[in-house]
Amino acid sequence: MTNHWIDIKNADAILIMGSNAAENHPIAFKWVEAAKERGATLISVDPRFTRTSALADIYAPLRSGTDIVFLGAMIRYTLENNLFQREYVVEYTNAAFLLDPAFGFKDGYFTGWDPQKKAYDRATWKFQTDAEGNPLQDKSLKNPLCVFQHLRRHFARYTPEMVERVCGTPKAEFLKVAKAFSTSGAPDKAGTIMYAMGWTQHSKGTQLIRTAAILQLLLGNIGVAGGGINALRGLSNVQGSTDMALLFNILPGYLGTPRAKDHPDLKTYLEKETPKSGYWVNKPKFFVSLLKAWYGGAATKENDFGYHYLPKNSADYSHMSLFEAMYAGKIKGFIVTGQNPAVSGPNSTLERKALEKLEWLVVRDLFETETAAFWKGPGVDPAKVQTEVFLLPAAAHLEREGSYTNSGRLLQWKWKAVEPPGEARSDGWFANQLAQRLKTLYVGSKAPKDQPILALTWDYGKDDPDLEKVLAEVNGYTAADGKPVKSFAFLADDGSTACGNWIYSGVFPAEGQNRAKSRKADPPESLGINAGWGFSWPVNRRVLYNRASADPKGKPWNKERGLIWWDPNAELPDGKKGKWVGPDVPDFRPDLAPDAKGGGNPFIMRPDGKGGLFAPLAEGP
Repeated sequence: MTNHWIDIKNADAILIMGSNAAENHPIAFKWVEAAKERGATLISVDPRFTRTSALADIYAPLRSGTDIVFLGAMIRYTLENNLFQREYVVEYTNAAFLLDPAFGFKDGYFTGWDPQKKAYDRATWKFQTDAEGNPLQDKSLKNPLCVFQHLRRHFARYTPEMVERVCGTPKAEFLKVAKAFSTSGAPDKAGTIMYAMGWTQHSKGTQLIRTAAILQLLLGNIGVAGGGINALRGLSNVQGSTDMALLFNILPGYLGTPRAKDHPDLKTYLEKETPKSGYWVNKPKFFVSLLKAWYGGAATKENDFGYHYLPKNSADYSHMSLFEAMYAGKIKGFIVTGQNPAVSGPNSTLERKALEKLEWLVVRDLFETETAAFWKGPGVDPAKVQTEVFLLPAAAHLEREGSYTNSGRLLQWKWKAVEPPGEARSDGWFANQLAQRLKTLYVGSKAPKDQPILALTWDYGKDDPDLEKVLAEVNGYTAADGKPVKSFAFLADDGSTACGNWIYSGVFPAEGQNRAKSRKADPPESLGINAGWGFSWPVNRRVLYNRASADPKGKPWNKERGLIWWDPNAELPDGKKGKWVGPDVPDFRPDLAPDAKGGGNPFIMRPDGKGGLFAPLAEGP
């Protein structure tokens, strides 16, 4: 989430698509109900009339898979009726940037399409720049080459009539939705979009959510209380598992996984992956500190801090590609924990057959799942299955301690309620035992493939690991004395600091200070920031891009829902005056004045600091 669960109560309009939040997130849905009590309009757009729809002020049906058309028409409605938040759009997005004159869109393709390669040459997908490389702008938004005008032309085809024809939504019902949600484009209003698996699991899920981002940027709903594009995670701690990189394409903290053909050494990786501006210029500090956390004394400047130990992507390791490789006999072993691919994958028939091609399969779960029992499933002859299956009993969430990160990026520490039954063991125990036994197995080995395991720093205890010790490493520390760093601002790229996940830095800022255990709540009538409850990454910030909650001069768009604002008389620790104040943590330097260079750039992770109405993906901007 760009915002957080409690913040939903601050919304004036709530659009729920791709989610049945009332049924699937019943506890968190109370914040939707709190918003409705304040007078907010709840909109449900769904192929089915769900329990969420039953509670909505407006319900509109649509055909499954047509969400992009529906959202595209909402964008057109917002533009054609001049309902976008102009000052926000001009100052905080790249709407005014001028695109390359050769860039365009025709017959369903952007410029650069190669029908033979079935890929784009993105040479024209760029901005015009001045001599210093800064994008040329037209803040009147009238230049036909500016992003805003390209956007207007592109979405002109998404009419209410198209919605009726393609989505099956009656024109009148669509217009009710568009009118109601576009009211959040007023500077003192806010609207939030809530989505879940109904969006992310589409084959065009990325483009779908990008379309929602365009709509929210136009309405000025990013970085404000009651706004955001908020993903409703399907399981507890999915956000945490993503943050910690249980995906094939990232390392902890959303650092890109090195690719064999592109990143042969650390220098090349950092040069190619580090932008010239924006907060990601600090990527070398985050990346080197991660290597130090993993490899400790084995990571030195002379050996690229152990970069050679990291596996390099050389193929597509996404879910379906993994099972296709397994089906082709390219994978010998498979460990499954917290997942049941025999029933949850998009092609479970192929996935079950792929499991038959393994030499061994380890399943850790609370009970025998369909994946663990695939060998005795319908139509399967166990005698012909070569796979040796190990079913290991796992501890349930109430039977183990540790941190959980919810959809709103909030880390909360949970204590063990009861001991696990029988031989059930925690996930931490399994990982700890596996690492220790592999290190013992490889002692004395000179094989290059074994060195990454031997080089790992691993000192978390013998049986169940000391998870607070793990969290302290994730937070980061100085290599010389092992003392915790206060935040990622103190990380370095020279090997003097170690940090297991830079976005979590600050959760353990001092010895014995686990901020995930903090339990101080704000009064119910407040905005619901609750800065004293748990720890929200990054640096306990509750709403991302919150510079956008104030106008270019630093004044809140809505004084009653201000997250931060500029106070020229507020005193800094050094005695100077002028800083950002408010209930949330500023998403940039607190002393950066609104009129200073970069002081009007809310989206600090982007090179230009602006929200990306134009933001090229591989298949189009």
